[in-house]
Amino acid sequence: MERKSDNVLKAERNPLIKSFRDYLRLEKSLSKNSILAYNSDIVKFFLFLNPDGEEKKKLDEVTLDDLQEFMASLYDKNVDARSQARIVSGLKAFYDFLLFEGKIEEAPTQLLDGPKLGMHLPDVLSIPEIEEIIGAIDLSSEEGHRNKAIIEVLYGCGLRVSELVNLTISHLHFNEEIISVIGKGDKERIVPIGQTAQKAIGLYMEDRNRITPKKGCEDILFLNRRGGKLSREMIFIIIKKLAAAAGITKNVSPHTFRHSFASHLVDGGADLRAVQEMLGHESITTTEIYTHLNKDYIRETMQLFHPRYK
Repeated sequence: MERKSDNVLKAERNPLIKSFRDYLRLEKSLSKNSILAYNSDIVKFFLFLNPDGEEKKKLDEVTLDDLQEFMASLYDKNVDARSQARIVSGLKAFYDFLLFEGKIEEAPTQLLDGPKLGMHLPDVLSIPEIEEIIGAIDLSSEEGHRNKAIIEVLYGCGLRVSELVNLTISHLHFNEEIISVIGKGDKERIVPIGQTAQKAIGLYMEDRNRITPKKGCEDILFLNRRGGKLSREMIFIIIKKLAAAAGITKNVSPHTFRHSFASHLVDGGADLRAVQEMLGHESITTTEIYTHLNKDYIRETMQLFHPRYK
């Protein structure tokens, strides 16, 4: 195995790059290989900005000119179009992360173009698979009802994992069958919540009321056994364990339930604009990926059952 240089190791220890890796795993649900590739690309960009390894220009101070110079350097090195597209994707994801964390107010990647090589379609759980995961929860355990409520809210409301861990009791409006969610950029949106998720939260609240919340967590809905707010990492671990217990072999993460929420709505004929509002997508283009998922499902159904496709 090739030994990493001291400059590369130093770049990988950059707090922003380390936090970015967590973001890709917990918020974006990317595979290990994709995370390694994106990490490598951001490290290369860091070293392009700071060739001697010293942080003279910080990653959150980058301009569009810096990005375009970096891409031009890749072209000069005969980096192929597919690799360039992945690097552009990684840079956009990195600056989306900085926006998400409030580190920057505007992403310099907005006008950065790269080769168009198609769209990645995320894993989606079927309704029976979701039921199997819920059925794997031990409701007699101390965290059983909490974990069931977590799954029901992720799938029933399509929340991001960061939105879930920050959800407060005061933002639950069951009389109106809605919840208030604080999403990217501290933007608030209203999301409907069904009876199933409401019931799950109600049963969990009986357990929560026996916990003494830590200072500052009095209004947080989902708590750990010590009364603190659950971390995104903990939600990720809970879901991985439940998926394994249910025998689900897909790459399941908190974000998988958000994808499933949207896909099942579109499959059922929901208006795309309404789904966009519920997901908190700024652009309808982002939401349109679920129409592609629907087309793939239709195509697979034809291949399985139509005699002319067999």
